[in-house]
Amino acid sequence: MKNKKDRYDTSGLLEVQFESGSGDLVLKNLLSIKSKDERDKVEAVALKEAEEQLFRTFTKEHRFTAQDICNIHKVWLGRIYPWAGEYRRVNLSKGEFHFSVAEHVPSLMKEFEEGVLKTWTPCLFKDETDVVKALAEVHAELVLIHPFREGNGRVARVLATLMALQAGLPLLNFSEIHGNKRDFYFKAVQQGMKRNYEPMEEVFRVVLKTTFANLKA
Repeated sequence: MKNKKDRYDTSGLLEVQFESGSGDLVLKNLLSIKSKDERDKVEAVALKEAEEQLFRTFTKEHRFTAQDICNIHKVWLGRIYPWAGEYRRVNLSKGEFHFSVAEHVPSLMKEFEEGVLKTWTPCLFKDETDVVKALAEVHAELVLIHPFREGNGRVARVLATLMALQAGLPLLNFSEIHGNKRDFYFKAVQQGMKRNYEPMEEVFRVVLKTTFANLKA
């Protein structure tokens, strides 16, 4: 019988392997990319292409599911990583903060679908306050689960934009969530652990303010 250490050994998984010659900076990928800068550029181009497709895919009345989120990830990164669209099997952390344990991700995503997604999508609310609440709770809970090896924040932003489109809003602009505001954003994510979504609501108020300001510019 395998001991507990062997049971959770992840050393053979592709999602923990790095591209040879990348200095352990670039995960093993289908394009043999070794440079972090090149990887970032390829992912950014792929995301733009995926968004153009995804924004035409979902109807205003669509209720999002866990499988939809996997498909979003797959559409974006499917040509780059072999594990795109699949739940991660490795534990992840940011500093001392640990995201959901990998083995719990499938059940947490099922709960997320049956609870938060069912409550807030389709996002057809007319009042901006309700839209902000919907975006904040869905975003915080999805990022806390962190279902994928990479790209969780960007997938969560795509989902938020899809929800905003359902509510009749324009494409969201997240450009202000950088630097010190990026720190505030991550603290807002952490507050979601306590079911306190007010900080994330403030994040989305900033996003909406930036979005509408840029439309007028």
